[in-house]
Amino acid sequence: MRRIFPDYAYGPGPRTGCFWDDSARAFDWSALGGETTADLCIIGAGFTGTNAAITAAQHGANVVVLEAQTPGWGASGRNGGFCCLGGGIHEKAKLKERFGVEGKAEFHAAEVAAVAHVAALLKTHGIDADVHSDGETLLAHKPSRMAELEAHALSYEQAYGGKAEILSASELSANGMSGPFHGAVSIRTGFALNPRKYLDGLLSVALELGVRIFGQSPATGMQREGGKWRVRTPQGVVIADKVVIATNGYSSEDLPDWMAARYMPTQSTVIVTRPLTGDEIQAQGWTSQQMSYDTRHLLHYFRLMPNNRFLIGMRGGLISSPGSEARARAHVRASFAEMFPAWANVEVTHQWSGMVCLSAKFLPFGGAVPGQPGLFAGFAYHGNGVAMGSYVGHLLGQVVSGAPEDRIPVAIRAEPTRFPLGRARRALMPPAYAAFWLQDL
Repeated sequence: MRRIFPDYAYGPGPRTGCFWDDSARAFDWSALGGETTADLCIIGAGFTGTNAAITAAQHGANVVVLEAQTPGWGASGRNGGFCCLGGGIHEKAKLKERFGVEGKAEFHAAEVAAVAHVAALLKTHGIDADVHSDGETLLAHKPSRMAELEAHALSYEQAYGGKAEILSASELSANGMSGPFHGAVSIRTGFALNPRKYLDGLLSVALELGVRIFGQSPATGMQREGGKWRVRTPQGVVIADKVVIATNGYSSEDLPDWMAARYMPTQSTVIVTRPLTGDEIQAQGWTSQQMSYDTRHLLHYFRLMPNNRFLIGMRGGLISSPGSEARARAHVRASFAEMFPAWANVEVTHQWSGMVCLSAKFLPFGGAVPGQPGLFAGFAYHGNGVAMGSYVGHLLGQVVSGAPEDRIPVAIRAEPTRFPLGRARRALMPPAYAAFWLQDL
């Protein structure tokens, strides 16, 4: 494997202390040994890979899934649990410019369909994932961002057809969202959940459908021979008609070579508090379970969970080492204390980090790998992988089962361009983050 972060980023250090592990089911994931055959081999057992496996298996495919560690080890088992619109952060004007009015509308419809897809999975399969929050709320962290929120509300209503509610600073307290905010906009699309309970529910469904899932089985190489793909692991080989790459921010530059420089991993750090008492919740005035974000470019995302623990995360982290990990966690802890001063001394019981994945054009990708028959990939969800990662996996599962490629929206199946600087492309991020930090002041 050729990855662009140091080995520490892909080891146990960043995910040590992940809250979701406390609710994980006990599965027995054996490693692949020897040679096996399948109609479809999926590399990565997160939201994308597991959804692709379920859909393909429902269409009768013999499916093998390979996971480098254990399912849920990557971003799908350590994210913030926000199932919402997104997946891309492409400017709407440029979306229309690249793909036309129909392509833009098709992408927005896919964002809504992605949220509905996850909701349907939870209901159909009886997955109890601690669902809460009536949509999402975006909060202005400084007065000048209120105009931006008003434009966001209008854009949402035009693009998605829903109703957006604008709240003034004085109305936030009445809605249980007291804090250093200057107003907000709430939309009713989306919900929050426990991502590990959701993923474990998906894994159970996949196993019931006969999908074979192997842990501790990283794909170390792949090649096409005689019309078949041979995917190698340290102890075995999968021979398959088709392959789906579903490794997102934990991808490798050479699996396949086409992936090189088409994705940018960047870190996000999360902390979770002990359960807050009723008096503590009232003291701060944040009683809402609404999943929320602020208007910073390097945003904070946060919510009060049904167990009265508070979760808050933050983008950042351009270096991966024990020292940088400690600094990132301290930074989030300091932001938490500043934003919610009544809770400044509340114990933080869990803290961890993981990789968010970006693309150069700020759109997710899901589709066929050009020039590689039978090879597909799905990645780059820009921090919204619960919904969009799941949906892209589902769409890929349909396409590998014989559905036409245009089942995937044109904006999603468009080939992602490469970032400049190749494996050194992380050097692009510090100046960009510095500019974002200045704009956020």
